[in-house]
Amino acid sequence: MEYHPPHLRENARTLRKNMTKQERKLWYEFLKTLPVTVKRQELIGRYIADFYIPSAKIAVELDGSQHFEDKGLAYDRERDRFFAERGIRVLRYPNNAVTQNFAGVCESILLHLEQSTTETTETENDHG
Repeated sequence: MEYHPPHLRENARTLRKNMTKQERKLWYEFLKTLPVTVKRQELIGRYIADFYIPSAKIAVELDGSQHFEDKGLAYDRERDRFFAERGIRVLRYPNNAVTQNFAGVCESILLHLEQSTTETTETENDHG
């Protein structure tokens, strides 16, 4: 089990209680209803993923404007590399995509989930 500093655990708890409007919409209207476990504000190493689907190793990130500035882009690259090293695929969607194209965001997540399930099944069959 991975150790997480207390301040990071507390920060994740606070983020779960204070989701953005877009996070609430995606959670309550879609992710929560999926037939797989989806975790909110999940600690992964020294980072907190907005949403994490452990069975598919998919992190779903909703990005506000700060993610499109130089500092935010550099941080996200480092974070994405950390996740990739652990076999976690990061799906990023700008907040306005959730607001303006909710169905498209949901379809994209489903597509990646299906691909992940297919890849897992194929890998298991190759080793079985």
